[in-house]
Amino acid sequence: MAGPGAKEKLLDASLTLIREQGFAATTVDDLCERAGVTKGAFFHHFESKDALGVAAVEHWSRITGALFRAAPYHEAPDALGRVRAYLALRKSLIRGRLSELTCVAGTLVQETYASHPTIRAACARSIFGHAGTLVEDFVAAMKERGVAGDFTPESLAAHTQCVLQGAFILAKARGNARIAIESIEHLERYVELLFTEGSASRPARARPKPRPLVKSRTMTSSRRRTP
Repeated sequence: MAGPGAKEKLLDASLTLIREQGFAATTVDDLCERAGVTKGAFFHHFESKDALGVAAVEHWSRITGALFRAAPYHEAPDALGRVRAYLALRKSLIRGRLSELTCVAGTLVQETYASHPTIRAACARSIFGHAGTLVEDFVAAMKERGVAGDFTPESLAAHTQCVLQGAFILAKARGNARIAIESIEHLERYVELLFTEGSASRPARARPKPRPLVKSRTMTSSRRRTP
């Protein structure tokens, strides 16, 4: 079988370098050296470093999306079991060097949210897109457990990503992955309390329905527009 082409080598190199040293500190020369390709090859595939940044996030989403789609947590017979197994998987992935356990989109957006809007948008699609894969299980778990409260499944899915991204930051700050594992364990406890400790008895506060930041993968992409 043929090996990866220059474009794929550059994208793979970008995932490593961005997590190791950040986007601003990663030069085109660094990328070419790590990928083992020429600068001409870089500009043949990417018109700029910004274009590479967007493509890197999309590449990351494809790789991680395939990993999570094939993960065994989907096989749990009930929705809360799938959520529990998802969090257990996320905890099991906290291993190796700190740069290897962090999220490319989360790392990149911290640097680029104001200066590189196209990269920020790509990071948002990646993070909230992954969160959206959890919404269906949260909807089902709320029904199965009779949970009613002043939150939406979409906001809960977004919160899981907030904890995970924050856990990566704390691990970098501490220089130790243990604090990231502890953060996920706190999230596990929160989910257990939310779904098993009488949440159904809590009345929901009357308030305007928020516009979801995260959309379920089962939601339709087209909506009727009013004139």
